[in-house]
Amino acid sequence: MTANIIDGNAVAKEVRSRWRGRAETLAVSGIVPGLAVVLVGDDPASRVYVGRKTKACKEIGIHSEVHEFSADAPEEVVLGRIGQLNSNPSIHGILVQLPVPAHINTRRLIEAIDVRKDVDGFNLYNVGALVADSTVFPPCTPYGVLCLLEHTRVPIAGQNVVVVGASNIVGKPMAMMLMKREATVSITHIRTRDLAQYTILADILVVAAGKPNLITAPMVRTGAVVIDVGINRLEDGRLVGDVDFEGVRQKASHITPVPGGVGPMTVTMLLVNTIQAAARTCGIEFEA
Repeated sequence: MTANIIDGNAVAKEVRSRWRGRAETLAVSGIVPGLAVVLVGDDPASRVYVGRKTKACKEIGIHSEVHEFSADAPEEVVLGRIGQLNSNPSIHGILVQLPVPAHINTRRLIEAIDVRKDVDGFNLYNVGALVADSTVFPPCTPYGVLCLLEHTRVPIAGQNVVVVGASNIVGKPMAMMLMKREATVSITHIRTRDLAQYTILADILVVAAGKPNLITAPMVRTGAVVIDVGINRLEDGRLVGDVDFEGVRQKASHITPVPGGVGPMTVTMLLVNTIQAAARTCGIEFEA
């Protein structure tokens, strides 16, 4: 068996096309979705990510702004700008590009964002409300994973799902979103004793642990669907995921590559959340 490759770029293109039409519909009514990115410091990777997001916004019809601050900017100054953006009716989504310098409290910045504009889905309300199924915006990466599974027509209800990684950004919300769809979910992490005894039982395996090649072929059930959220840069410059792609693809039924799998979907769902936020200002709720 050789796995079918889940092409995140292709799925992202299709989703963006559909939501571009919705952004155009809003524009006809005088509402241009607006996204503000707060960037503190000069981290090179962060600048690359912000550039990709602003380019994607332009392509889909979203107005974007980047609010830059020096690495030594006082926390209160950054908080003040977030407050201004909260009250700006032309800005429908706000995100803080992470990481921020060590002297700034990351959680304080994120909690300062109006929940109705928290399009990254990182605010404690949005993360915690997943438990009660009342979140305003799903976190973008888990949301993108679900979109990939649905696009690939992978059944979720009744399936055994193992999530490797228990972060607030991916692992925990991923588990909640899968349980909402009636999957049976186990959450593990890199310190789980005998990790393979869990992963081998998975119909769907979602890996977001941040360790290169953590998951190898013997750890995967034949025919499983494998979603690799990890992205790691090796010493030779190559980007790899948390899954041994070449080995696991010989056993899985479907697998995401790195890069080109989950990554494009994360940015895409940010765009979706921003357009949805703009639509809600005029009482519209687009179907996901």
